[in-house]
Amino acid sequence: MKIPFEAVDPDICEQTSLIRPHAIVKHLALKKALKIAEKYPDNVVIGADTIVVCQGKIVGKPANPLQAFKILQLENGNWQKVYTGLALIWKSKGKTFVGYEMSKCKARKLTNAQLKKLAVKHTDKAGAYAVQDKDDPFIEKIKGSYDNVVGFPVKLFRKMLKRTVSKFDNI
Repeated sequence: MKIPFEAVDPDICEQTSLIRPHAIVKHLALKKALKIAEKYPDNVVIGADTIVVCQGKIVGKPANPLQAFKILQLENGNWQKVYTGLALIWKSKGKTFVGYEMSKCKARKLTNAQLKKLAVKHTDKAGAYAVQDKDDPFIEKIKGSYDNVVGFPVKLFRKMLKRTVSKFDNI
């Protein structure tokens, strides 16, 4: 979109007592954005959070390759839902928007050897896979937004940004 930005780690605790996936990602995205907006009140701040739900279980980022392998085994050959929460705050203007998007993904059925090889690659990603990685063979089908599965729902972001900043009306 050719919008200059700086990525800033909010360094927040991502624990929550919420149980509904869409509520969790919205809450965590807002928490991240609020933390950064305190430091940068005159800037538009965006927070995002993504989780995967497979077989009724909420899957976040694995802590290590062994945990990634267990997550991939759960997802292997199954449909899952990817939820991404997005929060946009412009504190000095008193503007806050929060929303989420959900997409469905179908994982290919891979062997345990293939899963072990994949498990070391994406311990920093919810669901332990990266659909945007050309070498990642795991996801075979997406219903919904590809951008959401990557972790940043562009259509939702554009909608929020247009409501926030008039100079971006043409995006």
